[in-house]
Amino acid sequence: MEISVLLLLALLLGLLVLLARGRPKAKGHLPPGPRPLPFLGNLLQMDRRGLLKSILRLQEKYGDVFMVYLGPRPVVMLCGTEAIREALVDQAEAFSGRGKIAVVEEVIQGYGVVFANGERWRTLRRFSLATLRDFGMGKRSVEERIQEEAQCLLEELRNTKGAFQDPTFFFQAITANVISSIVFGKRFSYRDPEFLRLLDLFYQSFALISSFSSQVFELFPNFLKHFPGTHRQVYKILQEINAFIARSVEEHRKTLDPSNPRDIIDTYLLRMDKEKSDPNSEFHEQNLILNTLALFFGGTETTSTTLRYGFLLMLKYPHITERIHKEIDQVIGSQRPPALDDRAKMPYTDAVIHEIQRFSDLLPMSLPHVVTKDTYFRGYIIPKGTEVYPILSSALHDPRYFEKPDAFNPDHFLDANGALKKNEAFIPFSTGKRVCLGEGIARMELFLFFTTILQNFSVVSPVAPENIDFTPLENGVGKLPPKYQISFLPRRGH
Repeated sequence: MEISVLLLLALLLGLLVLLARGRPKAKGHLPPGPRPLPFLGNLLQMDRRGLLKSILRLQEKYGDVFMVYLGPRPVVMLCGTEAIREALVDQAEAFSGRGKIAVVEEVIQGYGVVFANGERWRTLRRFSLATLRDFGMGKRSVEERIQEEAQCLLEELRNTKGAFQDPTFFFQAITANVISSIVFGKRFSYRDPEFLRLLDLFYQSFALISSFSSQVFELFPNFLKHFPGTHRQVYKILQEINAFIARSVEEHRKTLDPSNPRDIIDTYLLRMDKEKSDPNSEFHEQNLILNTLALFFGGTETTSTTLRYGFLLMLKYPHITERIHKEIDQVIGSQRPPALDDRAKMPYTDAVIHEIQRFSDLLPMSLPHVVTKDTYFRGYIIPKGTEVYPILSSALHDPRYFEKPDAFNPDHFLDANGALKKNEAFIPFSTGKRVCLGEGIARMELFLFFTTILQNFSVVSPVAPENIDFTPLENGVGKLPPKYQISFLPRRGH
């Protein structure tokens, strides 16, 4: 009895301390938002369907810039195209910091290009961009790598003999092999057990990181980390992927030829050697492994998930698939593989791919940013170190830019003459200084894989188009499409 009274007193005392500390101090106004409770923050305003739904509901009440307490910590939400662009582009430097994602933090710890900050981030970003460009434009361009991988995929799809399948593996394998050829200097056989295990780990981790339990963990990580949960599964999976990368790094070390670097890992090892006498060098083992994880994971999971959404949409809207088939037949024909040069002559197909990216809304809340200094923004003061979430979903569904934001409609990206038109709100790769490193490669992959598959196959669903449902399996950091079955039937003359 006495213990429970003591516990209650301790809890009340803790709440009083938190109340006394209140909101973060800064001269000037903080953005508006719902009043938080001590420790719990705005938990009571959170929708059971996840953070995104809660944020979009609060946007209606508080406008495009507001503050929410995720547990005890204040986070600024940026909604709508203008607010996101004003922050990430017009005040790029101030908003260029990277926040943490609690469920992966124990593994990442601020290393690797995606989650690094300050000088480490600048160094790794410069290195990653330069090496991706060099290995993407070298003896074999990225375009050639994608075309070769697409031909391997066609072989696999022909072997299915039109049987219904879950396409997840195919789309993961092709995107993983493209980035793998640049990072590890090789592609994997589709039957390689180690490769199959890696793809399974990628899928599991993306699903777990995007799950509702990970969103709850994001609110109270310091408390919940002491209990079993999703965070422990994510830790185990990422460590297994990192162990694979570490083994690959060792193999590279043994076979390294300084005069002929084969891939990004070789280039990094040479830079590591060059800077070994500098105690402050960012070129060390931990950055190598976590930078490789960021490139490998990011280069596989996002594009493969977009392709999965894309083909589900093609099953739902067969009249759109038919128009793409016509455009492919007119521009490319059946005798040669699609090339990037074809994209400019295929505005309808290009518009469909843009609309797939907009509609699938893959990273709805983007990754968290942090302001690098006290920042004056739209009449508010955001204190240095405050986390900021640019809600990409609110731009991709912005009614000021898209006529029917909740419908799948390729006309969003076509002008009156049927030519592709730019749209300021189209920022699926984010924007500003933290824009996705692999945007160029991803856009090439989406066009070449999409057109190569549809040049050679018609797609059929076991479910009537009107019964195809888009409700995501998970909708957190990432948005996972539902599982579905698809049949690839060879087109006549292909």
